[in-house]
Parts: sequence; C-alpha cells; structure tokens
Amino acid sequence: MSILEISKAAKAASIQMAAVSGKVKNAALAEIADALKQHRFEIIAANEKDLALARQNNISAPLLKRLKFDDGKIADACAGIESLIKLSDPVGKTLTATELAKGLKLYKVSCPIGVIGVIFESRPDALVQISTLCLKSGNAVLLKGGSEAAQINRVLADVIIEAGERAGLPKGWLGLLETRADVAEMLNLDEYIDLVVPRGSNEFVRYIMNNTNIPVLGHADGICHVYVDGAANLDKAVKIAVDSKCQYAAVCNAAETLLVDEKIAAEFLPLVKAALDEQGVELRGCRKTASIIDVKPATEKDWSTEYLDYILSIKVVSGIDEAIEHINKYGSHHTDAIVTKNKAAAEKFMNLVDSADVFSNASTRFSDGYRFGLGAEVGISTNKIHARGPVGLEGLLIYKWKLIGNGHIVADYANGRKKFTHKKLKRGE
Repeated sequence: MSILEISKAAKAASIQMAAVSGKVKNAALAEIADALKQHRFEIIAANEKDLALARQNNISAPLLKRLKFDDGKIADACAGIESLIKLSDPVGKTLTATELAKGLKLYKVSCPIGVIGVIFESRPDALVQISTLCLKSGNAVLLKGGSEAAQINRVLADVIIEAGERAGLPKGWLGLLETRADVAEMLNLDEYIDLVVPRGSNEFVRYIMNNTNIPVLGHADGICHVYVDGAANLDKAVKIAVDSKCQYAAVCNAAETLLVDEKIAAEFLPLVKAALDEQGVELRGCRKTASIIDVKPATEKDWSTEYLDYILSIKVVSGIDEAIEHINKYGSHHTDAIVTKNKAAAEKFMNLVDSADVFSNASTRFSDGYRFGLGAEVGISTNKIHARGPVGLEGLLIYKWKLIGNGHIVADYANGRKKFTHKKLKRGE
C-alpha cells in the first residue's frame, strides 16, 4: 500500500476507534501482550539481524543498548501493556457540566485526537508503547521508527496489527512507515493526519514543523541538568547525580550537565568524581571545576550538547540564580532537578526553571510516562501546547462539547424572553 492509502485507511479506522468500547480495547491489549510472548523467538531473531547490521555500521554502544530487544525487554513491554489494561478508559469522560439555561445542558467530554503520526528513534520498545497507548486512547496511529530497527519494527507491527484486529479493532488502525520518503509524503497529508509527534534532535523537530501543516507535538533534545545547591545533602546529591547520568545514559531524561554551587564545590566535586569514575563517565568541566578536580576542559558547545553517552559536563556557579539562568539559556526545557535542603530554594528553582519537568531532590530519570503512572508515553513534549512533559493517555486526547436541549433557540435569549443560568453541574447530572 502507498502512504496515501495507509493514511486514508487510518483516517477511516480512527472514526471507528473513537467508538470502540473500553472492554474491546482492553481485550485487544491483552491479545497483543499474548502475541508478543508467543512470537518472541521471531521477534528476537529479527532484532538480532538489526543488531548485526548495526555493529557492522559501527553504531555506538549506548545506541546498541537501546536497539536490543530481548526476553527481558519483551517482558517489560508486556508489563507496560498490563498496566494500561488496569487504567480506566480515558475516552468519553465528562470533564465539565454546565446548565446554560433551564433544560439546556452543556458537557465537555474527552475524545481521541484521531490519526497520530509518530516518528521515533531506534527503540523497539517505543513501537510497542506508542501503538498500545494510541489503542487505549482510541486513536489510529502511523509509526516510523529508525532504520536501524527496520527488521524488528516490521515484525512487531505485524504482530500488533493482527492481534488487535483479532480482538475487534478496525482494519487500518495501525500503519507502518519504513523510509524517509514515506515521512516526507506523510507531512503533506494534513487531510488525513491530525497530529505528528517527532522524537529526535531540535534540528529534526524544527524540520518537521517547517515542512507540514499538521499540528506538531515536538519531542526534541533532552539536555537535562542537576543543580547541587549550597544547602544540599552531599551524599544524596552524589546518588542523584550518578543515577541521573548513569542509570541509563542513552535516553533523553539522562542528565547531561551538573551545576554545582561554589559554596560546596571544593567538598562535593571530589566525591561525585569518585562515584562517576566508577561508572566510567568522562567529565568535562569549566575552569573552576578544573581547579578542583581533574577533568577535560568544557567548551561552549558542551553546555548545549545531548551526549546520550557516559559524558557529563560540569559547571561551578555562583548560586541558584546563575544555575536557573544557565538552564533556561542552554537547556531544552525537558527535565531539570535541584538537590537542596532549603525548601525556599527548591520552590524558587521549580517556579523559575522553564522546563516541562522540574524536580526537587530526585533523579531526572523519573521523567517518564510509566513512572508518572500515565501508562507509558509516546514522547516527552517540550512544547507549550495541550500536552507537556511525558505524553501519556491524557496527552492523546482532546475534547468535544455536547449540548443537549429540548427545542431551545437563541432568539428566545436574544430578545430577553428567557435567561441563561450558567449553573455548574456535577459531572453525573
């Protein structure tokens, strides 16, 4: 099928998906989880082909780790699906209810967006998460993964499509795009596609925004920071800094820059260096940092670089104000954390740092749809539109207004024969 035909099929399916019951959607999710387990040997074999080619092409170790999809990753994917099943159906919920006038009631009700096109990196688990989130939220979805994962993406898509249709989902609810040319064509199909979610670099997201009339929910670079305040507990600060950088270095919510208050730099930097050295992290620091610990000199470019690797830039700052200024200048508005015992400092940091996720005394790695209880995520939005931060089920919904009357006409209110009440109702009324 051509991309136009796939998109038309998805548009037709999206109308039906909006009316699929929660029971059928949960049955489809259960069927998909079972199918992933049943086809695990086929899935892993496809992944091995992708991995072998990636090694031939000298793909970096962190990216190879993201690409790998073994029994453990399959189990994690199925656990994520099971958590989705436990969530209530997000479609058709009354958000507000208002009596406009006697016998005339207005309801604001959640509904799917429609057809969502998602362009994502070479992570097979992302395909599973995105497709099942779109399913649960009643959307049709078009998926384009990284070329490094071409073999496994095809197998996963086939397994998920077939399992969903067996459970009663409409044909065409999921479509797979496989080439860059497919993406270029998709961007012209605003008649059929309601939202595009690109996951990648700022440059890539800007390219998508500049080349389509479709609304774009941007998921750009993850240039995340940990700021260690002068009032920090240094043991906790070391643990948070190491976890933020090393728990999984090749992801967008891993820390790339460590900011340290000059008041505690002489004591803290040797402690954190020892812990990071154990993890094999390459450190790049400003002049003040280099005067305290042995690091490579950091350049201006380091402050705005997403390494996705065991590399961390460190800057000593004069205090919280300089830390906030640095983050707002060089960060990507993704996730930033402060470590401090000072509640006023924590509140100031979280109020003034212009990011989707701001944390106090916690690792940046908590920025995740599954960990937030959102049922995984299609991405982490750094935009300032209807969804920001981890985009889970709620971010894949919009709403419609439902007005229920009994022969009501505007003329009666325009000429004063009747009056509006605008009375707020309980959601069940």
